Amino acid sequence: MIKVVIIGSGNVAQHLISAFAKSDAVEVVQVYARNKENATHLLDSNKITSNIKDLEEADVYIISVSDNATATVSSQLNFENKLVVHTSGNVSINDLDDKNRSGVFYPLQTFSKSKEVNFKEIPICLEAQNSNDYQLLETIAKSISHKVFNINSQQRKALHVSAVFVNNFTNYLYQIGNDICHENNIPFEILQPLIQETANKIIRLSPKDAQTGPAKRNDTQTINAHLNFLSDKNQKEIYKLLTKSIIDNGKKL
Repeated sequence: MIKVVIIGSGNVAQHLISAFAKSDAVEVVQVYARNKENATHLLDSNKITSNIKDLEEADVYIISVSDNATATVSSQLNFENKLVVHTSGNVSINDLDDKNRSGVFYPLQTFSKSKEVNFKEIPICLEAQNSNDYQLLETIAKSISHKVFNINSQQRKALHVSAVFVNNFTNYLYQIGNDICHENNIPFEILQPLIQETANKIIRLSPKDAQTGPAKRNDTQTINAHLNFLSDKNQKEIYKLLTKSIIDNGKKL
C-alpha cells in the first residue's frame, strides 16, 4: 500500500480522503487539520493531528490548503527529501519548498462538502520533478480515477483560467438567471432542461458549433428588447459584453 498523508481538511481534502478510502492501492495514514472535527467523520480520530510538526512517515504528502497558504505550509514541514505535492490549479510546482521533492496532484472538479462526486470520472492532472515520483503519483491517481493527465505548471494555469470561465462564471450566470426568474415569479426549474441540454451538446459539438441565440444571429431587435427589459445595471453590462463578444467571434469565421 502507498502511504499518504493529507495536509488540510477543506473541500478537496475531504473528497480525496473519501476517494482513497475506496482504493486498494492507497492508505491515508494521517490527516493534518487545524480543526480536527473537520475530518473526524471521515477517519479515526487517532489518524488526525493538529500539529504539523507531528506528521507520520509516508510515501507522499498531499498539501490541500488555500493557494495563498500552500508555500507557507510546505516550508513548515520538518523533514527533507520526501515527495510533497499540492492540489492547486494555480500554484506552480516551484512554489513548494525545495527541501523536499515537489509535485502536483490536481483534481479538476468543483467540490462541495455536501455533494458527493464520482472520482472515477474526475480528471487528475499530475506533475513531478522526476520520472520515479511521477510514476508513483500516476499509480495513486489511477487507483481513484480513469482520467489521468501529465500537465505542466503553465498548462495547469491555462486549465485553471479555462475552468473559471466554464464553471465559476457560468454558475454566476445561472444565479443571474435565477434572480430574474425570482423577480418575475417564474420557477427557475423551467430553465433546468435547457441548462442540461446545453451541457450535453458540447460533449458532441464544439462550443462554437453549439452556440445559438440572438447574438449568434446578430438579432439586434431581440437584443435591444432584452436590454430595455433589464433594469439592473450590472446585468445589463454583462449582457452587452457577452453579446458583443459573441458577435465579434462570429465575424472571425
